[in-house]
Amino acid sequence: MSEKRNAHTVETLWYTRCPVPTPLGLAAQLGWFGEEFASEGIHIKTLQETADPELRESHYDHRLDNSFRQGGSVPAIWAKANGRDTRVIALNWLDEYQAILALPDSGIRTPRDLRGRRVGLPVHKNSIDFQRAGALRGFVVALELEGLSHRDVEFVDLPAHPPLGAHTIDPRVPTSAPRRPGGAYTAELYALIRREVDAIYVKGAHGAQLAHQLRAHVVTDISRHPDPLARTNNSAPRPVTVDSALLAARPDLVARFLARVIAIGPWAERNAADAVAYIARETGSTETWVRYAYGNDVHRRLHNHLDESAVAGLNAFKNFLFEWKFIPADFDARAWIDPLPLAQAQDYVRRQIA
Repeated sequence: MSEKRNAHTVETLWYTRCPVPTPLGLAAQLGWFGEEFASEGIHIKTLQETADPELRESHYDHRLDNSFRQGGSVPAIWAKANGRDTRVIALNWLDEYQAILALPDSGIRTPRDLRGRRVGLPVHKNSIDFQRAGALRGFVVALELEGLSHRDVEFVDLPAHPPLGAHTIDPRVPTSAPRRPGGAYTAELYALIRREVDAIYVKGAHGAQLAHQLRAHVVTDISRHPDPLARTNNSAPRPVTVDSALLAARPDLVARFLARVIAIGPWAERNAADAVAYIARETGSTETWVRYAYGNDVHRRLHNHLDESAVAGLNAFKNFLFEWKFIPADFDARAWIDPLPLAQAQDYVRRQIA
C-alpha cells in the first residue's frame, strides 16, 4: 500500500478523523484541503470514504504513507507504542461531556456509592479498544477522586452489541434512546436496564442524550472537574499526527496541511452557528446536544496548539494506557512531539493573511 515518493513528488495526501469535533474534520467539511493543493494536482483522500479494510485500518495503526490523523488519542498512542513512526504536530483540547450514569433507584448518588457495585466496561474487537480504555479511565478517575480505587468495584465486561433494531428491542429500553453508529452504548444500555451492572460510562453528545432520555442519575460529570489532568481521556487532548517520512521529505506540505487545520480556530470564532452545525454533522447529532455536550462556547475551543497543559495531559494519558496494558511499550510522549510544523504553519497563515 506504500506510495512511491521522493523528496519532491507527492501524488496523494490521506487524512482520517473520528466522528467527534476536530478542527481537521471541519476543515475537511469545508473543502479546504482540496482547495489548498488542487493547483499542484495533489489528490486528497480520506479513509472515511474508502471501503478497503486494509486502508481503513490505518485509522488505528497509521500504516498509510502520506497521512494525517486527528481524533481520539488512544489509537495514536497505541500506534506509536507499536513502533509506527509518527509525530505529533498539534493538539486540540475540547472538553466533552463525560459521565458515570446509574438508574435513579440504584441508591448510587455519588462515586463513593460505587463501592462494591458492578460497573460496565465495553469490549470491542477493534485493533485497539479505545472505548474500553476511555470508560476505564472515567471510572478510575471518578473513584480515585473520592479516595477509592478500581479494587473497590467489580468490573463487568460488556461485549459489543449489534445496533438496536426490530430484532433486538427490549421493552425495558426506551424507544427514544439514541442509536449511535455501530451500536455504541447499546451493550451498556441493555446491561444497565437489565440491572446486570449498576453504572456505566458515557461521553459526548450521544452520551448526554442517552442520560437525558433514560432519566438516569448522573453520578458524576468528570468534564466539570477543575483539574484538566482529571479530565484527560481519549477525547482530551486530541492530537494531530503525521507519518514521519512525509514530514522529513516534504515539510512544506505538512505545514500547509496543518495551516488549514489551525485556521479553523479563528474561522469558528467568526462563524459560530456554522461551526456548531458542522460539528453536529460530524458527530451525527443535533446542534442542541452538541452545545450541551461541548459547551455553548464550543466554537471558541477549536484551536490547535502545543500548550503545556495539553502536552502534560497527553503524557498523563499515555502513562495510564501503559499502566493498564493498553499499549505494549512505554515511550517519551514529549519527544514524540515536533513543534516545528506548527510554527511553520502559523507563519504560513500569517503570510497568507498579509
